[in-house]
Amino acid sequence: MVGAELSKGQNAPLPSEVLRLRVVVTWDQADEDVDVDASALLLDDAGRVRSDEDFVFYNQPVSSDGSVQYLGRGSTETGSQESLALDLESLPQDITSVAVTASVGAGTFGALEGLRLLVLDPAGTPLASYAVAGAAEETALLFGEIYRRGDGWKVRAVGQGWSSGLAGLAQDFGVTVADDASQTPEAPVEPVTEAPEVLEVLSEAESNELVDVVELESDSPDEALAVVIDLPAPKLTLVEQPAEAAVPASAAGRPSAKGVRTRKQSAVKATAPALRLAVDESWTAARLFSIVGVGNAEEQERRATSALLATMMAVRPLGRGITARLGAPAGTLETYLEVPFPRGEGVVIPDGVIRIARGSRVWTGLLETKTGSGQLRRDQVENYLDVARQQGFDAVITLSNEIAPAAGEHPVEVDRRKLAKVALFHLSWAEVLHEAQMVLAHRGVDDQLQAWLLHEFVRYLQHPRSGAAGFDDMGGSWVPVREAVAAGTLRAGDRKVPAVVDAWIRLVRQLSLRLTAELGVNVAHVLPRKLATDPVTRTRVGVEALVETGCLSATLKVPGAAGPVTAIADLRTGQVRVSTKVPAPEEGTAQRRITWLLRQLKEAPDDLLIDVAFANAESTCELLRDVRDKPAALIASSKAEVASFTLTRSLPLGTKRSGVRGAFIPSVVHAVEGFYTDVLQPLRPWVARAPQMPEGAAMAQPEVLESVPAEADAVG
Repeated sequence: MVGAELSKGQNAPLPSEVLRLRVVVTWDQADEDVDVDASALLLDDAGRVRSDEDFVFYNQPVSSDGSVQYLGRGSTETGSQESLALDLESLPQDITSVAVTASVGAGTFGALEGLRLLVLDPAGTPLASYAVAGAAEETALLFGEIYRRGDGWKVRAVGQGWSSGLAGLAQDFGVTVADDASQTPEAPVEPVTEAPEVLEVLSEAESNELVDVVELESDSPDEALAVVIDLPAPKLTLVEQPAEAAVPASAAGRPSAKGVRTRKQSAVKATAPALRLAVDESWTAARLFSIVGVGNAEEQERRATSALLATMMAVRPLGRGITARLGAPAGTLETYLEVPFPRGEGVVIPDGVIRIARGSRVWTGLLETKTGSGQLRRDQVENYLDVARQQGFDAVITLSNEIAPAAGEHPVEVDRRKLAKVALFHLSWAEVLHEAQMVLAHRGVDDQLQAWLLHEFVRYLQHPRSGAAGFDDMGGSWVPVREAVAAGTLRAGDRKVPAVVDAWIRLVRQLSLRLTAELGVNVAHVLPRKLATDPVTRTRVGVEALVETGCLSATLKVPGAAGPVTAIADLRTGQVRVSTKVPAPEEGTAQRRITWLLRQLKEAPDDLLIDVAFANAESTCELLRDVRDKPAALIASSKAEVASFTLTRSLPLGTKRSGVRGAFIPSVVHAVEGFYTDVLQPLRPWVARAPQMPEGAAMAQPEVLESVPAEADAVG
């Protein structure tokens, strides 16, 4: 089915067979100082909470019955998202609606773009969407509500705002707030001005297709761009994990008699200890996870799985970072290795079991891992799905060196009927490594010992004998397709071409993950909107482009960078071209605008190609080494207005399907990372000067009237 695109006041029914939902508040990060937090309130017939325990947010991440859970922060490539999980079957009968809200601790919602509410099923399929428009000074918003209607459930778009923050919003719904400096609730502020329309029933024909993406600007007015939203990753303001595994419903995050506290606690960063006493560089530090003695594939797999599960349990930010991607709640995490489960007359033994307790509910996922060249099998995955359904578990997670082309996609096609009660997720070892690097280098952990444990886990995964490799092989179809492109004999009907296109998409995903871990921001693969969630069409379009042009191409968006990174692997010329398009300053002469760019390219390589586009459709192009001291060579005419700059660097393209020396994958990675480091990273986007007062236009001082004695004003 397709998702309903709602306007303010509209509602739509939810499928009767869908009893678990993921509700997402997403936004574009226009202002990095504005931090959004999602929350939910369980409401009765009167539209109020029954008690403070019905308020679910970062300091109280689960309702007392476990039906509503705060999942935490997720990152999109243009911004961020916050997620909540709803189990409609577990909601008490006297709860008639769940209000989905969000707040900002500093700033206002008016500083953000792309505010949107998404309602997804457990597999991530969109059911409804609501784009909030017109937010201004609000610091808390009621995005929408999930409410009962007869025997079913509906979603309604609300769009109501508060200027009193999370505390004020919560108090208006009956929550007792115990902050040291409680805020006085104010009357709601309506951020959206359009008149609401009620839509009781949406037919499939009337509904608009919803894509869980964030739109970007495109040079073509007919081509909307999108970035695939990755699965949730948390922030470090989650409630402290309890020490005990079994958490009673009345404990762990429950409010005190004085009410709940809406103030956040910040984590303190710690780093792994540096070793300084070695005599020379030949001394190798001892390993916590030894790679000595790794023999066959089975031993390699078991050791990697055990290291991962133990580190997840010991280093809470890593454990939360991985389990949040799986839609799991924040809570006490326990992991187990090779647990047997009955299956017919036999026994099924997954590689691991992950259990998370919060409130009265326990979330459980079965883990199947592969290392090295091990491949996931459909029959094995479906067996685990059957076991999970029989046991009442929540998810099956597969982990291997296979990288799914996009977040939310799975490399193994299974019977969709088996996903009715159990969610299926896939992680690559590259994703696990990058998550660990993100936590260690950018998010931080608040304990020195945990930092060291995580450092050792990263060391283990980076060793070739761990079996946790990244994407390093273009596959058996690579050489014949490359040779056919060079010979001009490649045709769209060649069955080998789709495999090469899919391998390229996986390489781009790994590259975005790698840059994300290195830069500490979420680097996105930008796709046309029509391809973002349609793998079949995405592959077909890639095949057509490769046959027609002999090129594989991709665009990456780095938040905060002056422009996107476009990589084109040209198999006909044996070159990889990496480029970026940067808007020119909107003031000053052509010479000043070009000088503005050249000043920032002092350390850039001499073979960088600079293409200058002018407003009158003219253009000039020169190598950097030829214009460093002669910017006039890039000026088309004295009156030409510079509109933008395109910077391009070409490097030799590797030809081998795998390996390091002379291989295709490392040549692309080296070219992209080198271009970003040497060219794009030093660039700062042009920022207009503040409006200037005219010279000599200082305001005249107002005349000062002579004071009149007070007695003169008296009535005689």
